[in-house]
Amino acid sequence: MKSPWLQLDTVAVHAGREDLAELGVHALPIDLSSTNPLPDIEAGGLSYESMATGGTPTEGGAVYARLWNPTVARFETALAELEHAEAAVAFGSGMAAMTAAILATIAESGKRHVVAVRPLYGGTDHLLSTGLLGTETTYCTADEVAAAVRPETGLIVLETPANPTLELVDITAVVQAAQGVPVLVDNTFATPVLQNPLDFGASMVLHSATKYLGGHGDVVAGVIACGNETAAALRRVRAVTGGLLHPLGAYLLHRGLTTLPIRVRTQQEGARRIAAWLERHPSVAEVHYPGLAEDPKGLLGKQMRGPGAMIAVELLGGYEQALAVTSGVNLFTHAVSLGGVDSLIQHPAALTHRPVASEAKPTESLVRLSIGLEAPEDLMTDLDQALRTHRPVATRELQAQ
Repeated sequence: MKSPWLQLDTVAVHAGREDLAELGVHALPIDLSSTNPLPDIEAGGLSYESMATGGTPTEGGAVYARLWNPTVARFETALAELEHAEAAVAFGSGMAAMTAAILATIAESGKRHVVAVRPLYGGTDHLLSTGLLGTETTYCTADEVAAAVRPETGLIVLETPANPTLELVDITAVVQAAQGVPVLVDNTFATPVLQNPLDFGASMVLHSATKYLGGHGDVVAGVIACGNETAAALRRVRAVTGGLLHPLGAYLLHRGLTTLPIRVRTQQEGARRIAAWLERHPSVAEVHYPGLAEDPKGLLGKQMRGPGAMIAVELLGGYEQALAVTSGVNLFTHAVSLGGVDSLIQHPAALTHRPVASEAKPTESLVRLSIGLEAPEDLMTDLDQALRTHRPVATRELQAQ
């Protein structure tokens, strides 16, 4: 269905459904088979070999669900089209996808050095810092990438907007500084609606599909969009490690893509209003939101089509107020994760970024908001009552006296 003239909203609805008419169905089918009948020994063996080595089924069929599944493949096709990629490979979680990307890099290039641009999602940061996968990691800022690259560097990892402080990273500049080393971009916060990293030279685009792609808080998954050769390497890792996404999760994600553009844009509009309001609130020290901050590199409107629906807030009352506010809201759910239809609030330093090294950990005063589809006025009222009920002694008015 790939057509350059189709707009994103149309692709989100129709991508990955090309075989439904032939199957005689309108809704997405779910294939839950764990094993599949074989036409004969030779054909089955050849198909097995194709999938185990990074390919897709041949005439021998799907053979075994650890290797390939048609429901998962439809979702992969749809996400690849949204990310302007040749292919996509889906996994059982975002961290499984990140792990596969690192293992595939090592297997293909033999290079074990990773350059990681901070800040990153805490799970990714922790995985790299442990060296669990046999890697050595150099952490740096985006401006330090060129100096951090070594002959044995096999991968550069970045996230933009960054988790949790929402800093924007110039993908094109990092790709140029990478000197030919593959660049993986975590695009979870932006989604394909607001940003397509492959268009700016990235080699892989990773999503924690648990978040905006699913959008309803009922599936855990990860997916990487990339070129065909990289996809084959990722499938080889997935086949050996058993990281294939479950078909039911793939169905939920594929269904979620149909409403992704309208959800992201609506959530973004709510976030714009709430961020501007928070910036004026007497209990707030600073608001991190791309739509408010200066954009010296001009990335909004060039690289990213909008500021998104995530907000990070530094509270004047520090950790004590963060503790009180996260437990004092009513409409916001105090929970990790993000990108769903309902709004969430969490404290990154204590939760998602708890295992991150102290020098890269978010401040104790920072809380992160994921804005959902509720009326922005209601969310502001909820935040206001929590902030004012647990108002710090040192507000900006008192500091000004």
